[in-house]
Amino acid sequence: MEHHEHHIHLTPSEPTHHEDHIVTPGVYLVIGTCLLILTAATAAISYVDLGVFNAVVALAIACLKGSLVVLFFMHIKYSSRLTKLTVGAGFFTFLVLITMTMTDYISRAWGRW
Repeated sequence: MEHHEHHIHLTPSEPTHHEDHIVTPGVYLVIGTCLLILTAATAAISYVDLGVFNAVVALAIACLKGSLVVLFFMHIKYSSRLTKLTVGAGFFTFLVLITMTMTDYISRAWGRW
């Protein structure tokens, strides 16, 4: 009688592997409706005089809309941690570049040249 040992091979899973996640059409409809409402809010707020805060509010709404698109339509919400880290690193790089640009912009000697 032969003795067979069953070996369990523990191999690291693929770092980008994630469970298949089915997103229902209802989720897409809710997110799409939110995007349309936020677009209408951007248009409506453009008629309100908020002074220097017009751009701040418009950019805040745009960032919210962009986040919804990245999380749901690009499926980052359901992706692996490595994919989330990659998106976060890209966003961080964007913030660094914008900060450097704004630092240069506000340090200019406006009107003195």
